[in-house]
Amino acid sequence: MSLLVSHHLFTTTPPKIHDQFLSLKQKHTKKVQSATSPTCKIQLNPFKEILPRKQPPAQPSIFPPDYISPPEMNPLQKLIASSLDMLEESILRKAKETQKFNRMNDPAIQLEGNHAPVQESPVRHDLQVVGTIPKSVQGVYLRNGGNPLFTPISGHHFFDGDGMIHAINFVGEDRASYCCRFTRTNRLVREVEMGKPVFPKPIGELSGHLGLTRLAIFVARALAGVVNIIRGSGLANAGLIYFNGRLLAISEDDLPYHVQITKDGDLETIGRFNFNGQLKDALIAHPKVDPITKDLYSLSYNVLLKPHLKFFKFDKWGNKLSELPISLKEPTMIHDFAMSENYVIIPDHQVVFKLCEMMWDKSPVVYKPNKVSRFGVLPKDATHESMIQWIDVPDCFCFHMWNAWEEYNEHGDKIIVVINSCMTPVDSIFSGGADESLKSQISEIRLNLKTGISTRRVIVSGMNLEAGMVNKQLLGQRTRYVYLAIADPWPKVSGIGKVDLDTGHVTKYLFGGQRFGGEPCFVPANEEDGEEEGFVMSFVRDEENETSELVVLKASSMEQVALVKLPTRVPYGFHGTFVSPEELEKQAFN
Repeated sequence: MSLLVSHHLFTTTPPKIHDQFLSLKQKHTKKVQSATSPTCKIQLNPFKEILPRKQPPAQPSIFPPDYISPPEMNPLQKLIASSLDMLEESILRKAKETQKFNRMNDPAIQLEGNHAPVQESPVRHDLQVVGTIPKSVQGVYLRNGGNPLFTPISGHHFFDGDGMIHAINFVGEDRASYCCRFTRTNRLVREVEMGKPVFPKPIGELSGHLGLTRLAIFVARALAGVVNIIRGSGLANAGLIYFNGRLLAISEDDLPYHVQITKDGDLETIGRFNFNGQLKDALIAHPKVDPITKDLYSLSYNVLLKPHLKFFKFDKWGNKLSELPISLKEPTMIHDFAMSENYVIIPDHQVVFKLCEMMWDKSPVVYKPNKVSRFGVLPKDATHESMIQWIDVPDCFCFHMWNAWEEYNEHGDKIIVVINSCMTPVDSIFSGGADESLKSQISEIRLNLKTGISTRRVIVSGMNLEAGMVNKQLLGQRTRYVYLAIADPWPKVSGIGKVDLDTGHVTKYLFGGQRFGGEPCFVPANEEDGEEEGFVMSFVRDEENETSELVVLKASSMEQVALVKLPTRVPYGFHGTFVSPEELEKQAFN
């Protein structure tokens, strides 16, 4: 997952340190002391010396003083907390002498250049616009990403950062504003209160013996009531979806978080959203809204407990229509799925979770080469898991799936056509293999529901295409075009490709020079217009001139029509969405 499946993989020049960070930290610390306890001291960077190599950038200070308050603990809890802190620090100091990172969990790599975290930015109005913003582009473009508040105390993977949303509000002719805000997750708020990272990072830290130790200390803190995991421990850093009046920020380790878009274009976290008490499970990063029925479909995988997978369906009003357990032999990483008119298509790939591997000082995220990948075709109105049909799709690992539809072949057999990007080596985004060997090829997979046989065809070869979307008004229907990030040279995103699925032709828009971007977002012009009538936008970072921009392209020609100059740096990130003015008017406030 640049972005996305490479979400933070880029390697760039060393970051600049935020000069104002220290003074802000000192200012906040003094105000907390005076407002609470004369002996309380909040440190936002307590473990600077843990990292042995070049330092990642100082982390931003973002919460007003009245938001930073020490946790309320009784004397016994304070004693336990202090003892666990000393134990943890001692273990980490010893571990740094022997700990080795691969490039995918090395903080010095994962947080350098434009992957370095930024401070929150309040709304900045009247941004400079080059060109003309199309009249039909009205609303808010939002993009999620990982932005760690604290310097990592061990390993750091690009999936591990605290969720931060960047928003561009288009209001009127050639007018735009910008802001970025952390999503106030329980995890983030609690760590700010304690002045240090206490929740283990799900990928970068939970590996090997040190990961087990970090997990044991976290469990001890939870049992002592020092941290409250009942309120959630997720990052809310990956996906964004607007459904039934709510913008939901999603990661696969917690319930979604409801984030409100204010009239001024600012962002405010409302809190965890459990669909009014109907949802107890985390959702994967890519739920789907059926453009015709407006129903929401999603999955949830559980690493610890059976069933390891569940399927959810909600009607357009947010009422849960289905919660269907799906039996898997072992917990599988399922980041995305596809949806056709009548089915959802669920991947069961070769990347699985085996927590016992940590006992052997290995990562719990495991690639199983002997496992045969398969896709499950499940009717949208299924009432039992026996209604799913599994079809083997050998040697296929697709982190993202762009679209699916139904058609019939010359024999009258129903075929499910799935468009996705197949990645090799399968475990590359976890193992830290060489960038040169990684490939992400957009492919067409055909699942024959009568014969149970699959075929796979590479649509575009010789080009890494990852992260993007089709015209969402046609999701689940046959589409001709998909708009994807050109991740060449991997893992940087050098441009946007409009892929013609019929011919394999790619119309490219290249950012040029040392300018790199992320996931493109398609914004339809009007509901009545054709598939390619709309606009494509993406954040872009000019690494040479150290400026950030938003480019807007006409989808039919892939020519730039506008460029919005941004007042602050926007790091590379994950996934985004666009919220129209009509949707903004129907926002829910709870």
